[in-house]
Amino acid sequence: MWRTAESPRITVADFFEAGRESLELEWEANPESAVGREITEVALNRPGLALAGFLRYFANRRIQVLGLAEMTYLGSLPVEERIRRFLALGRVPALVMSRGRRLPGYARQAVAQLKIPVMRTHQVTGHFMNAATVLLQNRTSPRIRVAGTMVEIDGVGVLLEGEPGVGKSEIALALIKRGHSLVADDTTILTHDSTGAIQGSAVEITREHMEIRGLGIIHVPCLFGVASMRGAMRLDLIIRMKKPAADEDDIDRTGLDTATRNVLGVEIPLVTVPVAAGRDLTNVVEVAALNQRLKQMGHDSAKELDERLKVALARKD
Repeated sequence: MWRTAESPRITVADFFEAGRESLELEWEANPESAVGREITEVALNRPGLALAGFLRYFANRRIQVLGLAEMTYLGSLPVEERIRRFLALGRVPALVMSRGRRLPGYARQAVAQLKIPVMRTHQVTGHFMNAATVLLQNRTSPRIRVAGTMVEIDGVGVLLEGEPGVGKSEIALALIKRGHSLVADDTTILTHDSTGAIQGSAVEITREHMEIRGLGIIHVPCLFGVASMRGAMRLDLIIRMKKPAADEDDIDRTGLDTATRNVLGVEIPLVTVPVAAGRDLTNVVEVAALNQRLKQMGHDSAKELDERLKVALARKD
């Protein structure tokens, strides 16, 4: 079942927790003001012009980053003017001091009055802004929760979908035993990331766990090692496992009729695999993933054979 896509909201507190390690963030002032303060624009801004007095196009809904240029300029002004320039920024979502700089005394007075949360990072300004923008875009990207099990097979992200009880988890378990990795079992979160790709991940509460009918819940890394899990994986292929009806014969037998499914605006290849007693679906899924990898490298076996047949028929004519 595919639900309606949603775009998550993010607060300053969420941003700090998400970037605490990767962005080297520390609290500098007013951390209590970050709770519940929403970030409505994912881009960041350097408020140089605003501090200089030009506020007409000031992006006041963005996180403001103070680098060497901004702090040097403020330091050249009289103390009273520095405070006035800071107060002119208004109640922006948050401030970030780059290069590990501490907030000067005059600035502490201003941010305390405006109740602006202030963070500090040891990263250089440009690098921090690039990394923080990517983090914000990924955290607020459109996402959808789908019923399906996702695995990684030799670098190919595969989503297995089908009716309950069709054998998705059992196939994933067999693939894990062959050295492949689990991304998510039963429910997968698909996100349109900043690169334009679709990323799959598990629901946080069920991450690293699988439900096997008749056996119950198992913890995958404890049984098969840490290499058996992937935190997130790009979605390259959807495999729909289907029990064909007695009078139904619409399964593609050549591979020439390429099907896709639109996932958050991205077309993902779709393969329908018939489920029948005695079929080794684990092998079929593994080969489908490897075949998709070949296609990504520009090698399409079905089309190449079709071209050979056309050439052979043309010679006979």
